Amino acid sequence: MKNKIFPFLFLLYGCTNNISSNIGQEYMNAIYLSNPLGEEKEPDTDLLIRFDAFDCTTFVETVLANGNKEKLTQIRYKNGNIDILNRNHFIETDWLQNNKDIVENVSHLYGKTAVRHIENDKKSWFKKIYNIDTDFKKQITDLEYIPYENLAKIDIKSPMIILFVHDGAGLYDKIGTDLAVTHMGFIMPNGILRHASSEYGKIIDADFWKYIEKKQKNKHNIGVTLVKIK
Repeated sequence: MKNKIFPFLFLLYGCTNNISSNIGQEYMNAIYLSNPLGEEKEPDTDLLIRFDAFDCTTFVETVLANGNKEKLTQIRYKNGNIDILNRNHFIETDWLQNNKDIVENVSHLYGKTAVRHIENDKKSWFKKIYNIDTDFKKQITDLEYIPYENLAKIDIKSPMIILFVHDGAGLYDKIGTDLAVTHMGFIMPNGILRHASSEYGKIIDADFWKYIEKKQKNKHNIGVTLVKIK
């Protein structure tokens, strides 16, 4: 990992974002549970909102919604329409686009970026994961991210969302589609990553740079995307 600092790093951006550094603190130590939320009806009968258990995405979403069910619905579903087909299942092709009023990819302000080309086959994924036949067409999108070798010190004044990007190797056979974002959480101004950890089974604070070092041990983990909370 290079130990360089881009001199313009926070002169250009970030000083006016007043997001609290206590973001998500009320959920610390809540348990990790994969896919804890649903539509309260088949095929996913899980609750629309809960505060005792999270996965990485529902933790970020619930925090952004300030624990408000109606706001959470707007974040989790396209146009707030509660249906499993409308849920923002994929961060790179659904979630970022449908929540562009509240979040923005600002990776280019923090290092030399690259582009991950993604071919999302939602039709195949729904069939494999839920055994549902749909009419979805393949979605092609590009995700800007900072490769780990270009990642310098991230000097931020307010919390941001961080997405961890994968090269997709082996995922298509496993889940039926290409996938870029495999984890997400909040990076804090003090160098802490606050996230729902499957490894520790709960919401934790971790040393961001130690977490990055661990991520880099898998060659298929290729970088991070930094997302501003508007």
